[in-house]
Amino acid sequence: MKSYIANLPESVRNAFKLNQVATFDLPLFPLGSVFFPGGAMALKIFEQRYLDMAKICLKTDVPFGIALIREGNEVGTPAAPETVGTLAYVTHWDMQNLGILQVRVRGASRFKLLARSISKNGLIVGQVSTLPDDVHSDCEELFACAEFLRKILAKIGPVGDAAHQRFEDAQWVGFRLTELLPLNNAVKQKMLELTDARIRLEILHKFLVDQRLIR
Repeated sequence: MKSYIANLPESVRNAFKLNQVATFDLPLFPLGSVFFPGGAMALKIFEQRYLDMAKICLKTDVPFGIALIREGNEVGTPAAPETVGTLAYVTHWDMQNLGILQVRVRGASRFKLLARSISKNGLIVGQVSTLPDDVHSDCEELFACAEFLRKILAKIGPVGDAAHQRFEDAQWVGFRLTELLPLNNAVKQKMLELTDARIRLEILHKFLVDQRLIR
């Protein structure tokens, strides 16, 4: 991990911030939940491998990767992650208790895991490529799904980056609904992997209609 960061030139670090890096090595943080672009998540980090990872990412302002666990557990022996995950940037951190780092991360681009290796301290380092934003055409379901999302957020408050709510964006609406609806992780992972925002909203719209949450 240290050599990975140390060998990054300033131009590459700047490209990370603009989501312009195509293929690179990325430290991975496998989780028992799915993380989406544009989302936010609070993490409690206490294993030394992830403490080291988070400290380096904080110092250098580069991301790590969050991916759903396919096999294994969050703690202990390195888990096998799914092949599509999301870049995570640390936005806030706190260490009120010694050895326990609490961070808040925001989701950036999705990535595809091409290969992975395990470092000596048990950290998974993946060779990944970034995935582009969804392609989509006009989506008839966008208005109804966006209005339902507005109602949810009016009750629970904003999710993700409150300053960048994009109810006119089919990808953003689809990701936020998938986060909030009671869907299992396997379904959420498939929704993350979809590359067409229109198809994602069609699925979500049907679910909402079937559950009689919208007409």
